[in-house]
Amino acid sequence: MSRTSNKRPAIGRDGHRMLGPGDGAYAEVGLIDPDGTGRASYEILPGTAVRLTPIVRRLTASNPGFMTGPGTNSYLVGDPAGDIAVIDPGPAQSEHIDNILGTLGRIRWIFVTHTHPDHSPAASLLKKRTGATLLGLVPPQGEHQDQTFVPDRVLEDGERIVLPGCTLKAIHTPGHASNHLCYLLEEERLLFTGDHVMQGSTVVINPPDGRMTAYIESLKRLQGTAIDYFAPGHGFLIGAPDDMIDLLVRHRLVREFKCLSAVKSLGSGTLEALTPVVYDDVPAFKHRWAARSLLAHLLKLQEDGAIAENGGLWSAS
Repeated sequence: MSRTSNKRPAIGRDGHRMLGPGDGAYAEVGLIDPDGTGRASYEILPGTAVRLTPIVRRLTASNPGFMTGPGTNSYLVGDPAGDIAVIDPGPAQSEHIDNILGTLGRIRWIFVTHTHPDHSPAASLLKKRTGATLLGLVPPQGEHQDQTFVPDRVLEDGERIVLPGCTLKAIHTPGHASNHLCYLLEEERLLFTGDHVMQGSTVVINPPDGRMTAYIESLKRLQGTAIDYFAPGHGFLIGAPDDMIDLLVRHRLVREFKCLSAVKSLGSGTLEALTPVVYDDVPAFKHRWAARSLLAHLLKLQEDGAIAENGGLWSAS
């Protein structure tokens, strides 16, 4: 099947399909199948290893859902004939751990982007079976944090870890989580983003550990970095990284303006009263998650001196 215009052929359970720029798999298909043979897939199948580059493979856990999309992506980095690293081994799911262990290569390092329960709990279990070194940041206190993750090596912002044939650079990107790291595979200009950037969805910022100010600053910090693709914790590879960052920052600032406008319009309001106003474009069943990001916006506006809180009521300063 040949390429037509800017369409890209791909294969899946429903047969062949021509993808356009608006399709989630579009950038990934272009990287995997630059000649347009139609061999790349337009869907993510848990347990199926996908070769993204000569030294990067992706395995997706069987934990699909509203917050996780098709599931949590684990990435295997390195020559399959030698020592490899695993980035984000995912939830404590025996089938997924077995799938990781069943791939080619000797697992010597396990990197974690952050310690939310869909990304890191398998790390300690995988270490017991491989003896691999755990790398990342210590989990903060609080619920929804995996306290079983105890790194053998606590990474610093900007630290480079030299692996056989490649280098991973740790970039501290707080916001979604205070201990969030992205990892830049420098030789391939591929950034493993965890939940800092997700494909097909915006990221929930959940205070107190999540901070909107830190999130926006961390996004902006990535602009101008030598990156060709984002490899997110959920979804397909993302192309045009700087454009994506512009889109994400603009989206957050538009939401922030809407938040401030709602506070001024109501005079004062509780989080519960503001949520359906600020997120009137979001289905009501998602409002309990939207309220967490709204609180992060309110706290950012409070930090900026634009609004104030008194007894659960938010009002313009």
